[in-house]
Amino acid sequence: MPKRVAIVGGGLVGSLNACFLAKRGFQVDLFEQRQDIRTLEHMKGRSINLALSCRGREALKHVGLEEQIVEIGIPMYGRMIHNLDGTLRPIPYGQKHQYIMSIDRRKLNEDLLTAAQKQPNVNLHFSHKLISCDFVKGQLTFTSSGKQEVTHHCDLIVGSDGAFSVVRQKMMKQIRLNYNQEYIPHGYMELTIPPGPNGQYQMALNYLHIWPRNEFMMIALPNQGGNFTLTLFMPFEIFDKIQTDEDAVNFFQTMFPDSISLIGIESIKATFQNSKGLPVVSVKCSPYHVTSHAVLMGDAAHAMVPFYGQGMNCGFEDCIVLDEILDKYNNDLDVALSEFTKVRMPDAHAICDLAMYNYIEMRSSVNSWVFLLRKKLDNFLHWLMPNTWIPLYTMVSFTRIPYSQCIARRQWQDKVISNTLYCVGMLTIVGGTYLTFKTVTFKNLWDRCQNAILQLYN
Repeated sequence: MPKRVAIVGGGLVGSLNACFLAKRGFQVDLFEQRQDIRTLEHMKGRSINLALSCRGREALKHVGLEEQIVEIGIPMYGRMIHNLDGTLRPIPYGQKHQYIMSIDRRKLNEDLLTAAQKQPNVNLHFSHKLISCDFVKGQLTFTSSGKQEVTHHCDLIVGSDGAFSVVRQKMMKQIRLNYNQEYIPHGYMELTIPPGPNGQYQMALNYLHIWPRNEFMMIALPNQGGNFTLTLFMPFEIFDKIQTDEDAVNFFQTMFPDSISLIGIESIKATFQNSKGLPVVSVKCSPYHVTSHAVLMGDAAHAMVPFYGQGMNCGFEDCIVLDEILDKYNNDLDVALSEFTKVRMPDAHAICDLAMYNYIEMRSSVNSWVFLLRKKLDNFLHWLMPNTWIPLYTMVSFTRIPYSQCIARRQWQDKVISNTLYCVGMLTIVGGTYLTFKTVTFKNLWDRCQNAILQLYN
């Protein structure tokens, strides 16, 4: 008899994982608190564009969806820096053929739900809110759209219900689950750059555009249809100071003057009138499982700030990692779920930390000549030793090297560069000293000392 799996959360990771588990022959029931987004004209919630890179594409490839999803994306070959004076400066992500893809969150989620629904052993249940679960019995209780209670039994509960996971909350009451939640002091607000008069893109298409202003930044990702989604990230205390239309316009005229004609003054006013800065949270927890009965995946296990573009990619890679472990242990859930926590937790914690670091890089470091010099040095050494020296961003975005190893390798690279600079400095000092004594003989040096002494007494 096939194993019965209940996935709580029909977002990106939940719907993709339904495809993975269905492919294994499991009977999958997916429960989503929201209505079916494919039937809605407007959808509440986040709309920050997604950046699809190697790890996410590899997961999609495993279930035969990579080509379909890539067709709806737009390649971005690097960052386009918008300086305060209006000048532009491109910074490639890596080599000329390397790029990440801007993907519309809603369209991707809809396609993944449709792909899951096509599987004969997958059932989708919308408007089902989880109210209780017994992990030992494998029993979940939901309220449906009609406020009726619905009970479901299964062999495995998969919590893919986001950063504020109800499944994780239930786990915390039943096992010793360590949990850390951190809100950064910065929030975000979304704006839009519409298409130009003839439907054309108003900025260079194949870039992630960044307006770095040290303490805060604005980014723009391209969409199908000629528009860009803008996201303004900055401290809440600055958001709070913008109280009027005049404040909003003055702020943009001072900090993002080249964006005003692209967004439109009225659109800026309307956005600040009707919305506010929204919070950004990072979540770490351990373990990810309850014996053989439940496991957390995606944001439910490791929500991260969006500054490395790895939240979705990491969640999708979770699906690959679990799939490989289930293969290794022949679907023995008791061993496989424990192994999943052991293997995945260090890497998930590592990318959460890297995402925090990358905010500083995006809003500030890209303005530094030291950062640009280091990037050129990394690219040169990568060209010289492609298998030995791989830049950090390349490791994270264009390979499946475990995140924790990416950090370890970067630390080794930093140490090599520091030691090299130290050796070069010492050689310079020694060489300079040698040349000095080579050109100045002992007799000349003694004569100079005598002359200096005589001058003291004259």
